[in-house]
Amino acid sequence: MLDTLDLTLSLDKESYKTQIEALMQKLRSLQQACWEKKLPTIVVLEGWAAAGKGSLVKKMIGYMDPRGFQVHPIWPPSETERRYPFLWRYWQKLPARGSIGIFYHSWYTHVLEDRLLEQVSETRASSIMRQINAFERQLADDGAALAKFWIHLSKKELKRRLKKAAKDELAAWRVRPEDWQQAKHYDQYKAFAEEMVIHTSTGHAPWTLVEGDCRRWARVKVLTTMAATLTHALARLQACVVPLRLPPQERLEPGEPDYLSQVDLSQSLSKEEYKKQLRKEQAQLLKLQLSIHQHQIPVIVLFEGWDAAGKGGAIKRLTDVLDPRSYIVNAFAAPTDEEKAYHYLWRFWRRLPPAGSIGIFDRSWYGRVLIERIEGFATDAEWRRAYQEINEFEEQLTSAGCVLVKIWLHISPEEQLKRFTERQNNPFKQHKLTSEDWRNREKWPFYHVAVNQMIQRTSTPTAPWTIVPGNNKYYARVKTIQTVIQAIQNQLKSRT
Repeated sequence: MLDTLDLTLSLDKESYKTQIEALMQKLRSLQQACWEKKLPTIVVLEGWAAAGKGSLVKKMIGYMDPRGFQVHPIWPPSETERRYPFLWRYWQKLPARGSIGIFYHSWYTHVLEDRLLEQVSETRASSIMRQINAFERQLADDGAALAKFWIHLSKKELKRRLKKAAKDELAAWRVRPEDWQQAKHYDQYKAFAEEMVIHTSTGHAPWTLVEGDCRRWARVKVLTTMAATLTHALARLQACVVPLRLPPQERLEPGEPDYLSQVDLSQSLSKEEYKKQLRKEQAQLLKLQLSIHQHQIPVIVLFEGWDAAGKGGAIKRLTDVLDPRSYIVNAFAAPTDEEKAYHYLWRFWRRLPPAGSIGIFDRSWYGRVLIERIEGFATDAEWRRAYQEINEFEEQLTSAGCVLVKIWLHISPEEQLKRFTERQNNPFKQHKLTSEDWRNREKWPFYHVAVNQMIQRTSTPTAPWTIVPGNNKYYARVKTIQTVIQAIQNQLKSRT
């Protein structure tokens, strides 16, 4: 594929000067339009060492408003970044709606240079490319414009530029040992680049291959393609039809499993049994907290459930004996204005626990297929595609070694009404009951459908749902801790 590029293509200085001026003016205008239309743009610059990516970025931003873009040079991951799934650090750098993020190198480093240096296995490289495709599709589906460029050099030109830079006192520091490795293993690196392009050039995020032996030609081609990408994205945004919002589904379809109706809500523990078992399970969990620290295993425990199902009480018993330095509880409500400026998963990626610690999520990304679905905060297209996005997200977590425990705390409508009434009549608990809780209760049938479909479509072998009977709080609290213990033990066994 790369061999078919005509690297003799070039542009004379006069033609370049005329074209580049017009292109920069156009890009400045397009940047303003992207800001007004709240279109996020992601530009990925990949290519050989000394391909001119740095000078291209400098030229690209020369006419742009510096308040509307950010350049992200990607270096080897820090010690902190290594404690998260590999895509974590890129989610932190995504542009908000209306802004432009320029990635000077990117997530593709893991399937290029890291492979060359044998820091990533062939099997892992295939998994990374699959995760990258999911990542980019999620961003594109959320409305982002993506422009990806591979700037190609001949072997002769690569060596010439590296030697020239190495002799220049002001440029020599930029030439890394890894750059010489690219020249030394030119054919192998080119094969990695071709494989990357084949597997990750998609309809929503295609690669543009750039003939790079002539810097002027390369700059004009990149900027022309970028302008075309933004123009097309803005036109698509303008032509977008009114999002579809159908009435919420009140009943399950014939043949759809009703997981909630199969739960035995009569399961219970006496107060004495509860105290005895709770002490035992908490002691075991404390021991496992040390183990996950020693083995650097991240643990996520997420809680979903009906209002007044006992999430707060379960979380308190789960954390009572743990060392507070290595766990954190994240409570999620409606997204803030800042969070709305990004993909809905962005705020959850930011709160992931590092390796060796426990992250507890009181509500989670499942809000997209529950409250956002029922209340119409997400369009039908958005919440329907969220099942796949969530499964991909969780697969990325578990493939990175994370223990993911998903708890649905289930109670009956009668038990919920009883607890609502108790809260209403208790001055110390009245703050826990809101008009929103009563309104959600009226929509119980709709949530019953949504929860069952959520469980059916997102319970996977590596991230299964556990439905915990919650009518008896004692039983629910012990069962929750037991579920977490079992999941951690399973992960520890798989590592031995």
